[in-house]
Formats: sequence, structure tokens, C-alpha cells
Amino acid sequence: MTTIDYNERIPNNVSLSDNRRLLRALESWQPKYMQWWHEMGPVGFQGDDVYLRTAINTNIHRESDWGYVKLPDYRWGIFLTDPDPDRVISHGDFKGEPVWQEVPGEFRNPLRRLIVIQGDTEPASVEQQRHLGHTCPSLYDLRNIFQVNVEEGRHLWAMVYLLDAHFGRDGRDEAEALLERNSGDADKPRILGAFNEPTPDWLSFFMFTFFTDRDGKFQLASLAESAFDPLSRTVQFMLREEAHHMFIGTTGIERVVQRTCELMRTHGADDVRRHGGIELPLIQKYLNLHFSVSLDLFGSELSTNAATYFTAGLKGRFRETTRDDDHRLRDATYPVLGLAEGRIAETHESALNAMNATLQDDYIEDCTRGLTKWNRAIAQAGIDYQLTLPHRGFHRAVGIFAGAHVAPDGRLVDRDAWESQRAGWLPTDSDRAYVGSLMQSVTEPGKMANWIAPPRAGINDKPIDWEYVKFAPRE
Repeated sequence: MTTIDYNERIPNNVSLSDNRRLLRALESWQPKYMQWWHEMGPVGFQGDDVYLRTAINTNIHRESDWGYVKLPDYRWGIFLTDPDPDRVISHGDFKGEPVWQEVPGEFRNPLRRLIVIQGDTEPASVEQQRHLGHTCPSLYDLRNIFQVNVEEGRHLWAMVYLLDAHFGRDGRDEAEALLERNSGDADKPRILGAFNEPTPDWLSFFMFTFFTDRDGKFQLASLAESAFDPLSRTVQFMLREEAHHMFIGTTGIERVVQRTCELMRTHGADDVRRHGGIELPLIQKYLNLHFSVSLDLFGSELSTNAATYFTAGLKGRFRETTRDDDHRLRDATYPVLGLAEGRIAETHESALNAMNATLQDDYIEDCTRGLTKWNRAIAQAGIDYQLTLPHRGFHRAVGIFAGAHVAPDGRLVDRDAWESQRAGWLPTDSDRAYVGSLMQSVTEPGKMANWIAPPRAGINDKPIDWEYVKFAPRE
């Protein structure tokens, strides 16, 4: 096997070349990763030159490399933010003690599990999106999805680094298993349900990057509070890249909304399907679906496991250090919406057990800010319509509201009412077929599919009509 020059091939700030044991583990894993990338990564574009950002240190906004690269040649790196020698544990029973540089034996299994679950989501999204390049609405968007894909691949490298560096044989086995599971596979599916669902079209992709990647933001932010310092420093860097993924979702949906409003104003009709657009109520249905599925990723609102993770210092709350409490919460309570005697009511639960509910609340608040931008575009077009988040109990498969029949406006309805109105709340097969019919590839620089408006600006100060992807000759 050819030895890999990791300082050149894999940008890193963890001294890979000085750790022979870790090098041997990565040398064994890297060819399997490349096989996975070729088999499960973007289909049909591996030989093209794509204008991508490559991180070379933790200052990605100022010092990244930009240039054309073929996807298999992307330099997946391993970066941890700089250590803080004064950092102490921010919460739980060990609050105020120095953070851990090695894994405490008593927390080895739960820490490994947390890293594996996070790591499993990274390749899963690449697999879900692998066919979308063939229906790209523009070269700008094609380049963006590839940037998301390679960064998700880099995030997988980050989790594998932690497994190999800190968990020995068990970690190496888990690293290989991350490549053996595949999204939607009947025998070896991904761990979390949302990552086994298809992403069949670009409207779904934009919803995914807005809602599901935003869940990733909050999960990473809670891990950034971990007492295990290498995990905290790793995910802090991942969060810097995750922000771009959510930007793609936020602006992507905004562009769809803007184009829909343009068609409505031009043709004076709400039925934009006749003119190749996606009507606002259908956008709302896709929003309902992806928001509810993403809420399930937080797990049950009340969870003794989440309480244990907090108490042990393994995970914190979003922006833990900014919260005005004792950060131990042994006697604290937290308001949680649930079902009681046939109605939705608020109860006060143990704040420790309500960690997931707390994270959900922060997530919902963050999502609301995105909707404000989309609704501003609708209002500026003079159209009387608002996109809204459905009630947190709507269409839930996990947690307090799992299986309950909750309408988007928060009303409890019976099963018959739910089934009779479901088609007005969630995308139907015919809705999906229509959106699918719009997914025609547009690859002329500067041109856009009819159903989406152009972006406000290009990438890295390049114009919108820049040749973001240079296609190799097709046979």
C-alpha cells in the first residue's frame, strides 16, 4: 500500500505525521472511504472540475484555498479549533473542573455512541443527495451541492479521527461500520430515520439544508460544550462549515419563493403550475414535512439519557455558558408541551430530563428567523400569504406527540379528520411528481431553471455567470 503524505494530502492541525498508530489506522480506512465516495458519492461528476473551497486551517473565512478540483481529489482535512488552556467544564456534576483531554473510562461507551451517531449522519446526507446533480437548476447550485457533499465527507473524517485517536480497536471498528451502513439500505440503514429518507428533488434539498442541517447545528453546538475537549474542539470547527450549508437552504428556499411571487405577479394568477412554478401552498407542505421530520431527530422531549449526558458533562445546552442558571439544574424545572386528558397542555418537568425539549425550543426559535426572510419576500411582492411553522406536535414519529393527530395549527383532531386533510398538509404523490417534473438540468453559466430566481451574488466574489463547474468530455 502506498504511504499517504498526510501533511500534504490531508490538511490537518493534529500532527498526523507524528502519530504512527493513528497513521496506520487512517491508512487502513482511507482506501475504504475512497471506495465509498466513488460508489455512494455524487453520481456522474467525479471527473469534472468543480470550483470549491478547501479548508487549510481553522480560519475558513479568510484563509481557505479556492480553486477547481475533481471531487475524488478533494483534500479532506482534520481540524480542531485551538485549545483553550483555561477551559473548564461548563455544566453538570463536574462543573468548574478542567476539561478532559482523554476519555474517562466510565464515559467511554456513551461518548463513543455520541460520536458514532453524529458521524453516521455525515455520509448519510451525501448518499441521500447523490443523484441531484443531474437535475441542478444552475451551475451555481451544482457547485453548492458539491461543496456541501465534500464538507460532509470532511465531517466524517473528523469523527473517524476521534474514534481512531481515542477509542482503540472499538473506535476502528466503528469507523469501518460508518462506511458499511447506507442511507435507505434495507439490511444496514443509517442510524437515524430522517437519514434513510430520499431527497428526490431540489426543493427537498433546500428544505433539508435549512431544517435538517439546522438540527445538525444544534446537535453540534451541544457537543461543543462537551467536557471531552477534543470532541468540543472538533465540532466547533464543523460548525463553521455547517453555517454555509444552512445558508444554501435559507437562500435556496428564498429564491424559490421569490420566483413564485414573480410568476404570480406577471400572470395575475395563483395557479403558477401552468407557468412552471411551485405554488406557495405546496412550498408550505414541503416545509411542514421537513420541519416535523427534523424535530424527530432531537429524540424524545423527555429523556433520562439526555439528562445523564448533561450531568456527566458529555453534552450541554445550546450556548450553555450564556445561560443564567447554576448549570447543574438538579432541582430546576422546564415547561414542556405534551398530551394530557385529550388536550395539549404545558407541564413543568425536570429540567435535566427536558434537555431535548430545551434544544427543540432553541431550534424552533432559530427556524422562525428563516421564515421571516421568506415572508418578507412575499410581502414585498404584495402577496397576501405567510409561510408558517406547523405545531411541534404535527406529524411526529418520535417523542411525546408520536402518533398523535395534531393539525398544523395545533388542534387535536381524530384519525378520520387527519386522513381527510392530510393531502392539504403534506406533499402527495402527485405533488412530488409535479415538483419532479420541474427538475430539468440547467448548466449554461448564468442561466437558471424557471422555478427558481437567481442568487443575489456569486461565490467568493465571482459573478453569478462564472463557470463554477467545468465538465469533462462525456462519452
